[in-house]
Amino acid sequence: MLSFLVPFEAQLYALMRIVTGFLFLWHGSQKVLGFPPSGYSGDVPAHITWIAGPIELIGGVLVMIGLLTRPAAFLCSGLMAAAYWMAHGTSALLPIQNGGEPAVLYCFVFLFIAARGAGAWSVDGGRSSL
Repeated sequence: MLSFLVPFEAQLYALMRIVTGFLFLWHGSQKVLGFPPSGYSGDVPAHITWIAGPIELIGGVLVMIGLLTRPAAFLCSGLMAAAYWMAHGTSALLPIQNGGEPAVLYCFVFLFIAARGAGAWSVDGGRSSL
């Protein structure tokens, strides 16, 4: 039905990978660098700042540029699975109820990226063609 998108599959996948990494890196930037300001007034536990923050920041950059994409995306996926169960999954059963939808989406998008690899417009793709 939407076969007009088929010729652009590689580019659309690359855009999804780039945008996902770009959005994710800012979560780490908020935790590690304090920028952009989060508006959250509570104290963030140190283990979240110093474990999750660098994984989000560095993992987001690596996924975005497509360097070491599979391991970086797999690590980010695992981080989001842990974040969901630590921060959201204990308060209600469904993600719509406990505010965990972004964590679940990031988890499964990163898992897909880990399975599929970097694709077009990536450092990994450029390195493999040398």
